[in-house]
Amino acid sequence: MDRENTSHQPAEQRIGEIIKRLHAAHPDAHCELDHQNPFELLVATILSAQCTDVRVNMVTPDLFARFPNAEAMAGADIDELETLIKSTGFFRNKSKNIMGAAQRILTEYDGEVPADMDALLTLPGVARKTANVVMGNAFREATGVVVDTHVKRLSNRLGLTTSDKPEKIEKDLIELVPQ
Repeated sequence: MDRENTSHQPAEQRIGEIIKRLHAAHPDAHCELDHQNPFELLVATILSAQCTDVRVNMVTPDLFARFPNAEAMAGADIDELETLIKSTGFFRNKSKNIMGAAQRILTEYDGEVPADMDALLTLPGVARKTANVVMGNAFREATGVVVDTHVKRLSNRLGLTTSDKPEKIEKDLIELVPQ
C-alpha cells in the first residue's frame, strides 16, 4: 500500500485494502507448524517461542512419535523431553510448560485440548498468542489476532496501532479487522 497517498486516511478506511493486498500477496497463507490435531498444534506453538517454525517442524516428528497425546506427554520423563526439544531453545521451561499443559488437559479437560480461549489461557505456557493460534487453526474460531513480531512490526508500520504491547495491538486490530 502506498503510505504516502493514504497515510492521512484513518486505519478504518484503509483496512479493507490492506487485507485485500495481503490476500493477493499471500493467497496460500496457512499455519507453518506441522500438526495433525489440536494437541500437536498446542505443543508446537509452545515450542515456537523464540524459535523458528522450521526448527520446530524438525523436532516435532520425533517428539510426537514418542509422546503422541496428552496422556503420553503428561507422563514423559522430563530429561527425555528436554533432550528431544533442546534445539528449540529454552528447553527446560518449555518442557515444564508442555508437561504441565498435558497434565492439566488430562485432569481438567478429559484429555482434549479445550476449544475455549479462557480455558486455553489456564494451561501452563499458553498466553494469548498461543491460544489464538490454537483457536484459529485447530478449531477455526477467530476469537482474536495472533500478534507475533511480524504482526507487531507491520501493524505499527501501517499505522494500525501505535502500541508496542501485544495485548493492546491485538485489541486495536480486533476493532479494525472483520472477524
